[in-house]
Amino acid sequence: MPRKLSSIAPGWWDYTTIDDDIIEAAARLTPENMLKLSRPGFKVVFYDTLEEFYLAEALEYINAWIQSTEDNPVGICGPIGPTEQLPLVARLVNELNRNVRSAHFWGMDEWFLDGREVPVSHPLSFERADRELCFDRMRKELRMPDANLHFPKADTSAYRKSWDAGVRCAVMQGGQGDVKHWAFNDPLPRKGRFKNQPPSPAEYRKLATRVVDLHPLTIAQNARTSGGGNIALVPTKAISVGPVETWKAEKVSIWHAGRHDNPFGQRLSSFMISRRIADASVPMSLLADHPNVQFNFYRGGIGRCEVEMH
Repeated sequence: MPRKLSSIAPGWWDYTTIDDDIIEAAARLTPENMLKLSRPGFKVVFYDTLEEFYLAEALEYINAWIQSTEDNPVGICGPIGPTEQLPLVARLVNELNRNVRSAHFWGMDEWFLDGREVPVSHPLSFERADRELCFDRMRKELRMPDANLHFPKADTSAYRKSWDAGVRCAVMQGGQGDVKHWAFNDPLPRKGRFKNQPPSPAEYRKLATRVVDLHPLTIAQNARTSGGGNIALVPTKAISVGPVETWKAEKVSIWHAGRHDNPFGQRLSSFMISRRIADASVPMSLLADHPNVQFNFYRGGIGRCEVEMH
């Protein structure tokens, strides 16, 4: 039986094309049910305050970087959504007087415009945000050199090589978008050999850092969260770290504050990963096959999946 068309963008795959039984089961989950989704390889953690939530996220940077030495460098791959942890990371480095010069950082993604990555001067530049909110705030004698900061570019070769250059990635952090992506690992367009079926999980996992076309829902979300709702401001392509690099990270840690995805989306990916239901139309669900995934929730942002008219 053919898969149903997306109710968001018929030319694309997305979570609206999966079985209704999965959607209904996810929507029924209470916060208490969500906590019980933990299993070996997948852990669900709740935080009662935003202060605790973002501090715990920032500490993942510190705990990764303090493992690093010149002989055995360690890094973290970090997101722009969310960003609230970034100033906390810089403050912890400075206040604790931690020398992190041997540590590394990989940016997850960047916008692609006019045939290249957007320049750091672009108002939406992810590299700019990382530098201004975190690295430029660290004391220079403590901060890692620029050579240890790896930001994806349109020519992805140097970035991809950095993942195989002897640096251990202790953790890849991320948020979750409306379309259930991490980084910009969006569902694929519904065309060519994927017109009637999305790629298999195995096919999708072969994707490395690359330039991607963005699902319409992702464009709308980034306009909402970063551009004041101005969709025309948001590029339609981006450069994204891929599943290939994600599976090189020892741990994948996803942070749900309730701002980037909604109550249903937070439940859906949790349910699918817990039940090992991997489907490329819900990219986050592919993490069901990663050996160490943690979902971190701000309890006040979990919300409810009930009909409310506003």
